[in-house]
Amino acid sequence: MKIISLILFFLISYNLYAKSGSVTGLEIPRFVSLKSNEVNLRVGPSTNYPIHLRYVTQNLPVEIIDEFETWRKTRDHMGTVGWLHKSLIKGDRYVLTGYKNDNVIKLFNRPNGKVIGEIKKNNILDLKRCVLFWCKVRYKKINGWILKENIWGIYNLEIYKNKFYQPLVNQYWRILNSNLFN
Repeated sequence: MKIISLILFFLISYNLYAKSGSVTGLEIPRFVSLKSNEVNLRVGPSTNYPIHLRYVTQNLPVEIIDEFETWRKTRDHMGTVGWLHKSLIKGDRYVLTGYKNDNVIKLFNRPNGKVIGEIKKNNILDLKRCVLFWCKVRYKKINGWILKENIWGIYNLEIYKNKFYQPLVNQYWRILNSNLFN
């Protein structure tokens, strides 16, 4: 009972301090992705402002850090900040691989499971769901799990699209992977 009370306390506390966008009412900051492979990042929130950067990669994740009318102030994986029109972004979640290192990143069949492949730096993956340290992703036609520390486009403690029974599944895998049965 104490654990349930503690969990509820943290959930309520988190929601009290979460900032909402002044236009959409959605949480700020949050991640979205680019709709097309021709997106202009502007210096300010209007087409009257000059173009700061042109993105040429569809589905690139960006972080919304502020809102003004139909414009969203964003930050990319390199830290570049500017304004995008809301028509240029979508709520679909994608992540970018290996922005912190040059190594290949392992793809697993399940969290802490068997390696099923490797992905190189700067690939965009379709984000399916995330648990505490792992995310399930899709790359081309391959589904697998990747460590959160190897991707950009998800917050460290963010849990994304999990089923209500996920804690039970996590506990099952912990027990299965432990040395209890050896």
